[in-house]
Amino acid sequence: MQGGSGAGYGWRKTRKKMNEGSTMKENQTFLAETLDGLTRQPKTLPCKYFYDERGSALFEDICEQPEYYPTRTELGIMEEHAPEMARALGPDLVLIEYGSGSSRKTRVLLEALENPAAYLPIDISKDALFPSAESIAKEYPKLAVLPICGDYLSPLPLPEATPTENRRAVYFPGSTIGNFMPDEALSFLHRMAEQAGPGGAVLIGVDLKKDAAALERAYDDRAGVTAAFNLNLLARINRELGADFPLEDFRHEARWNEAEGRVEMHLVAKQACEIRVGSERVAFEAGESIHTENSYKYEISEFEALAAQAGLRADRRWLDPDEKFSVQLYEVA
Repeated sequence: MQGGSGAGYGWRKTRKKMNEGSTMKENQTFLAETLDGLTRQPKTLPCKYFYDERGSALFEDICEQPEYYPTRTELGIMEEHAPEMARALGPDLVLIEYGSGSSRKTRVLLEALENPAAYLPIDISKDALFPSAESIAKEYPKLAVLPICGDYLSPLPLPEATPTENRRAVYFPGSTIGNFMPDEALSFLHRMAEQAGPGGAVLIGVDLKKDAAALERAYDDRAGVTAAFNLNLLARINRELGADFPLEDFRHEARWNEAEGRVEMHLVAKQACEIRVGSERVAFEAGESIHTENSYKYEISEFEALAAQAGLRADRRWLDPDEKFSVQLYEVA
């Protein structure tokens, strides 16, 4: 891979800038969204708060579990087809990645791209974002690496140093689009199209519908890593918001919802209890659950129809031999 002409911008300066701001404000938002979810019926929590330092590490462990097929399947697709993807995306690209995490699959794409101009990883977790950005900056010293720490669910301005004349592509791997309700997914696809801009592209990982038992196993591995990941959300609320969730009184549960076409993750109270969160008390009945995450699965035609509503024209797609997973390329119409 060759470096882009926009090279030379250090990730450290971006890190310093992105670290500015109020941790207190972030905690206030975390508290407000937590209380909003826990006072609903049924109770919910935003899945974006899974990814503190321990949560990010646990997710990396989930990806190594034999039951969890999406990561290794998508990585296999990338390793086989990245050169074709790179040709379709074109040279001198500005690559914007949502939810970059460790950027493992992104490295495969970067290696194949011709003279990429800049790489903009976006992630809510500083602990995952900045070490990965530093690593990529060292691996590709001629590439402009401009990390953005923030919630990609909200509009985020691009750094001023970003080349403005180059083609942009939004990369959203990992089937994370499945975490959105269909109307939310449509809005988010609209935002990706706007971020890519006229003539831009969207490259996205989409998990496909398959056997229900295989789906439930993928989200409830025998080693209990996904259970630990789910329960870590309560541990984070205890630590950062001063709550008093007794972790031993909650258990992880994964459910396939056939009617909605999604896997659901829940934290189920083993017995009745009352929890303090901030200045509020939240009561749980025995068996009551907190719905922490959805993971929608799609038929190819279903997702293409959804993307078309967002002004994205299906260009091409790549699947694994067993057709478990897809990486789909769209052009901004």
